Amino acid sequence: MHLRYDLLLNPLVIICSLLSVIIPLAVQYVNRYLHTHGDPPWKQSNEEKERNND
Repeated sequence: MHLRYDLLLNPLVIICSLLSVIIPLAVQYVNRYLHTHGDPPWKQSNEEKERNND
């Protein structure tokens, strides 16, 4: 099997590969941030309640 290096070094392929990692990580970070600041009190654990009260 012959590997095509010209395809792998294409700038569009490199950019899309990086975005395929960056976008899910960014969505996970935003989701975690929204849950820590936006969950109602009955959905928060005891540790989160203590952290928010300080």
